Amino acid sequence: MISPAAAYRNLLLFVLPALAVYLVFAVLPLATSIVMSFFQTSGAGDVFVGFANYERLFTHPTISARFWNALLNNMQYFAIHLIVEVPMGLLLAALLTSGKLARSEGIYRTLLFIPATLSVVIVGFVWRLIINPLWGLVGFPLLGTEWTALTTISLMSVWQYFGIPMVFLYSALLAVPNELVEAANIDGANGWTTFWKIKFPLIAPQFGLIAILTYIWTFNGFDLVFALNGSAPGPNYSTDILGTYFYRTFFGSSGQLADLDLGAAVATVIFLTVLLVTAAYFWLIQRRLKSYSV
Repeated sequence: MISPAAAYRNLLLFVLPALAVYLVFAVLPLATSIVMSFFQTSGAGDVFVGFANYERLFTHPTISARFWNALLNNMQYFAIHLIVEVPMGLLLAALLTSGKLARSEGIYRTLLFIPATLSVVIVGFVWRLIINPLWGLVGFPLLGTEWTALTTISLMSVWQYFGIPMVFLYSALLAVPNELVEAANIDGANGWTTFWKIKFPLIAPQFGLIAILTYIWTFNGFDLVFALNGSAPGPNYSTDILGTYFYRTFFGSSGQLADLDLGAAVATVIFLTVLLVTAAYFWLIQRRLKSYSV
């Protein structure tokens, strides 16, 4: 029999490689960017300036205007995902677990999840061909008009990733006890009533988890917008989100000079935005759900 001390040593041995990779490629860059945000690079070297970079970010007429625009666009990007993607995932999960697809369920489940496995570059290229106003299916420049560009990109992203909430809800529906469904059927409940009165309340906690994961992913979003528009957030910054704003600020692009210190401040603000909302969710909602389940 292995002693507790030996078990802990073996556990540590297996955890150390993953922990080392996490520290080197996640924690260290994050800590470095936070430290950089309090300095200003000059000819004499790095000078500690305190919150001066944050003051520029929030008060400079041009810099702050671009930042708040990117933040509002990111909120719209998240809202479209939440409003469209989650109901679509619920509908498809309910269909897959309804028993009406019989032996084809596995095939449909695989086909519906395939878009989530595709490269973002491929998705962006294909959708550009589809909506091209010259030879595509749409005769209107969806990506070239301010009031449609961000919504169009958001819906492209929804098409790619709707399979993720579908899988979450599909697994939750499979976990609903058959005894409850059978009892409802005996009482005369039809499929619609059984779903909304029995199944839906039992899978409701999954929606909070899906919402917070969608929030984290969209507020770290960058790839699809970059694949479609590059670093230029056109037209007129209507598709600029926090990820592309950080890229232009930190690396310099589209006529904007690189500012490493200001870019580090932007990265820190994005990190805090995601961290605080996620912590609030787990503290106010997830903790209560665990207490209720116990």
